[in-house]
Amino acid sequence: MTIRVIVADDQEIVRTGLAMILDAQPDIDVVAQAADGQTAVELARKLRPDVCLFDIRMPEMDGIEATRQLAGPTAEDPMAVVVITTFDLDDYVHGALKAGARGFLLKDAGPELLVQAIHAAANGDALIAPNVTARLLAAFSEARGGPPPAQPVAPLTEREEDVLVTVARGRTNSEIAQDLHISLSTVKTHLTALMNKLGVRNRVELAMWAYETGRIKS
Repeated sequence: MTIRVIVADDQEIVRTGLAMILDAQPDIDVVAQAADGQTAVELARKLRPDVCLFDIRMPEMDGIEATRQLAGPTAEDPMAVVVITTFDLDDYVHGALKAGARGFLLKDAGPELLVQAIHAAANGDALIAPNVTARLLAAFSEARGGPPPAQPVAPLTEREEDVLVTVARGRTNSEIAQDLHISLSTVKTHLTALMNKLGVRNRVELAMWAYETGRIKS
């Protein structure tokens, strides 16, 4: 199945480069490009792509608001959004994840990780760039204000705790299965149970919860 993607970035050279990398893949088709968030949202609603790849800092509407409108809690028929940023400690990334993004990347992550993130989002999964996961999420956790993290509706099992930690470290489902010596289907079962117990929508929010509750140390 071909994965249809919209790319939005206000820098033409970056936008074109991302589109070229993705179009070079046999199962990915960039169906539209946008230079600002408002246009990106309009195109996404019209074309219904499988994945939206959004820069965070864009004119008219930034990537956070664009993500919220397309993937947030109030969005009807939410879409898969991956955000991409230049800075590994960009405060806006946290807002984008809270807005419903399924993952984030740095612009220097490289073609392989970019393609992996698009595939993960299209499959209903999420990818957090492993090289920035610990530093970035820990920094947001330390700076976090407001109410404490929600408590699970039921205690986590020992195996669920193991899976949660590996997710927070940026491991893929296949890597988690290998690390914990369990099947891929068992990994998915544990992930579903974790999301239900914690009331979160995806593995990005699982990772954030793990950092906010001190399960992962920087």
